Amino acid sequence: MSLNTFGAILTYAIELETSLQTYYTSAGNSDRARDADKRRVKLERARRENVLEITLEAIDGLDEANYGLNLADTSAAGQQAVEQTAVRFYADVAPKINVREAQRLLEKCGKEHTVLAG
Repeated sequence: MSLNTFGAILTYAIELETSLQTYYTSAGNSDRARDADKRRVKLERARRENVLEITLEAIDGLDEANYGLNLADTSAAGQQAVEQTAVRFYADVAPKINVREAQRLLEKCGKEHTVLAG
């Protein structure tokens, strides 16, 4: 699936954080699960608040397939790989968003994952 609109990117980011919350809950890491849920809530708010500012301008060069997560591997290495994928996703999408508030939120999400990715 192509991440070619503001809405598609934020929807994917929300789904990513929801998946990470479930992943970390199953891995027994409640702190990371809680952090993922907090990011999800902020992303949902940004999508709601900026829906009127969204332009229909197409966004090129992003595809959901490039950000697949192996949620079956809950080892330390598996968790680091998941975080690295999240970092790459946020680094790729943030510069493409033309709503500054949403762009800053995506950048912040990426920075939080960078800390976890080690």
